Amino acid sequence: MYSKYSSQLLDKAVDELASLPGIGRKTALRLALYLMKQPQENVERFSASFVNMRKNLKYCRCCNMISDNDLCPVCSDAGRNRSVICVVESIRDVMSIENTDHYKGLYFVLGGIISPMDGIGPSDLPIDRLLERASAEDTREVILALNTSPEGETTSFYIYRKLSVLGIVVSTIARGIGFGDDLEYADEFTLGKSIENRQLFKPDKF
Repeated sequence: MYSKYSSQLLDKAVDELASLPGIGRKTALRLALYLMKQPQENVERFSASFVNMRKNLKYCRCCNMISDNDLCPVCSDAGRNRSVICVVESIRDVMSIENTDHYKGLYFVLGGIISPMDGIGPSDLPIDRLLERASAEDTREVILALNTSPEGETTSFYIYRKLSVLGIVVSTIARGIGFGDDLEYADEFTLGKSIENRQLFKPDKF
């Protein structure tokens, strides 16, 4: 079999690295050549860390955040404000909010948003688990920190309608985050202030 780089082993390594998001073949080749020059034990430790992560990483049984244990550090922290749940789309959103150091409540990760164009409906998301948790726990407020895209707004409205019958305050982050912006790309100061200055969710625009 013909090898573009004179080695089928190098070809395979470049192919695997180039399959990662944002990694083109030139960058993949540079990384592969770098790893080739490293001591074997370093490369083995590097690869083993990913195998171990994929094999042993868990999702928190309470909020769906990644964790080494059944409960993530946030959910198991007795010092957190357990009366507030912040609903986000992705794990990266939790990381972004935590980096602001402006929020001390709990989280719930949906893992997606309602998007009929992509075939994702309410039943495809763990919204029922969120409702059960909000009902069973001493939850006083749910913050909807979803992206301000049409899909994010639709998801927020759907969750608001479900929560409103439970007598729970439903708020949303202040619009320091631009329409359609992803939370993970917002700077920490803006995101932190958006959480601090959150407002009651207003369904009248739907």
